Amino acid sequence: MRREKENQTFALCIGNKDCEDLEMRKIYQVLPDDDAEREGYIRIIDESGEDYLYPQSYFILVRLPREAQKALIVSR
Repeated sequence: MRREKENQTFALCIGNKDCEDLEMRKIYQVLPDDDAEREGYIRIIDESGEDYLYPQSYFILVRLPREAQKALIVSR
């Protein structure tokens, strides 16, 4: 799952098998994690407000306008 780290920091959830902290059709903030990416995972800030690894197949990376990105970024 290749991505441009500066522009694609959000992902649309398209699968959530056995994951109570993910909502289908919701956009989540992605945190960079090259090691996880090589193993087929993506680091997401989920509904708990914490970041966890999930299978890349659960998400589609999306580009959003800057205003939308600012509204969705979770302060940590």
